[in-house]
Amino acid sequence: MYTITKEFHFSASHQLTDLPSDHQCARLHGHNYVVVVELKSETLNQFGFVRDYQELAALKSYIDDTLDHRHLNEVFKSDAVTAEFLAKSIFDWCKKRFPETAAVRISETPKTWAEYRPR
Repeated sequence: MYTITKEFHFSASHQLTDLPSDHQCARLHGHNYVVVVELKSETLNQFGFVRDYQELAALKSYIDDTLDHRHLNEVFKSDAVTAEFLAKSIFDWCKKRFPETAAVRISETPKTWAEYRPR
């Protein structure tokens, strides 16, 4: 199995309003997010790639145009825009365009990661 990954960055705010009011994440706050998309394939294309990294520019455009410097609760019309939620949302976006998508990992801080990887 061949695996490639590519990393993307964006900054955005969110608020987890379902949490108790004294929880720090219930307050409006922001993160410098890191997104890692992983693609896998048992075979390589005619150029020797799982997928050309340049094709992943579409994901960068989506992130820049839709998520970067936005309030994610408004973008997704949800009160629970967690890292886990973002990983699944971005995975779904990628899977529609890149069938080789195997997982998406999201970091909100240098020490925390959430991942969505279907069975």
